[in-house]
Amino acid sequence: MDRVKDLASKSAAVIFTKSTCCMCHSIKALFYDLGASPAVYEVDHDVDMEWALRRLGSNPAFPAVFIGGKYIGSAKDVISLHVDGTLKQKLIEAKAIWF
Repeated sequence: MDRVKDLASKSAAVIFTKSTCCMCHSIKALFYDLGASPAVYEVDHDVDMEWALRRLGSNPAFPAVFIGGKYIGSAKDVISLHVDGTLKQKLIEAKAIWF
């Protein structure tokens, strides 16, 4: 769990992914479209990391998204924030994008 928190706090936007996850790809694309360059950690073979993310509340475990060091959620949570217009504001506040 400490490793997850450490990695999540090193960048304004962080996404933990699996290379075979289509929703992970979609969330990364959304962030890039919004102008963010998130730190992306592919944890395909790291079972400990996957369990740490699940203990944090990420279900499904991937993608697990952090903005400003805070856990935001997985794909459905990020999409909900995008639809209601608050995702972009969270990225601006965390200095992941500038306007």
